[in-house]
Amino acid sequence: MSGRPNPHATPLPEPSTIPEKGWHCSHFLYRFRRESMPHVLSPSCVANFRAALSPAGDVKPERLASYWISGHAADFAVLVMDPDPAKVDAVHQALIAPPLGQFIEPVWSFVSISEVSEYVPSIEQYRDRLIREGAAEDSPELNAKVAAYERRLPMMNEQRLRPEIPDWPAACFYPMNKSRVPDANWFMESFSDRNAMMAEHAQSGIAFAGKVSQLITVGVGLDDWEWMVTLWGRNPDYLKDIVYKMRFDKASAKYAEFGPFYVGYRASAGEILEHCKVVESGE
Repeated sequence: MSGRPNPHATPLPEPSTIPEKGWHCSHFLYRFRRESMPHVLSPSCVANFRAALSPAGDVKPERLASYWISGHAADFAVLVMDPDPAKVDAVHQALIAPPLGQFIEPVWSFVSISEVSEYVPSIEQYRDRLIREGAAEDSPELNAKVAAYERRLPMMNEQRLRPEIPDWPAACFYPMNKSRVPDANWFMESFSDRNAMMAEHAQSGIAFAGKVSQLITVGVGLDDWEWMVTLWGRNPDYLKDIVYKMRFDKASAKYAEFGPFYVGYRASAGEILEHCKVVESGE
């Protein structure tokens, strides 16, 4: 066997920390270490906190949203996305750097990358599915639906890879796996069966268009769970309703394993500080 490179082989991409398609995505959750505070945060720590959640210039990530978290598990959360993982992690490092960091404790995080799922149908697959569901081949109705899907697909894929975060008040975050238990091993099912189950799952979500926006990022090979689900809602009722409805889909009812759920409400740095009572009122 020759050790010489094959001149006809496809050239390998240059080594890089930048994903070829999606963006790095991290969810960070924190609590304020009130037991370490002499009273409230000092003006310098308040300034550091505000600056950490409003990075500027070369360190500003493409997407950043912050939330105060309901319940005892955390006080606030930050979602950050960017092609450069250093920009994503820089937000976390700014929050835990001295002197502010002595008063902030990380309690949970999830590292992932955005992607277009293998279950998103191509235009041809979408046409075939409509025909299987009863649409007449080459009918005006079929052609109109396919043409509409062809127009929407680039925008939908852009939202999957580089999402615009809606300015809606409520958000829910949770990690999940697909099960590997006997008689419910997702990874032993055929692609066609998995694809059909995910199509059913997608149909459940369509009922919430305009009420809930969804982002699925991939943690496979990057974190303990396989996927991260982020749901943004116009109202927390919609978050409750969509998660409940989707629990009855086969892909979820039989094959899904869920991690911790966190619910948060969109808030600026100042609103988080006020809500968590770690600054003088009105500061």
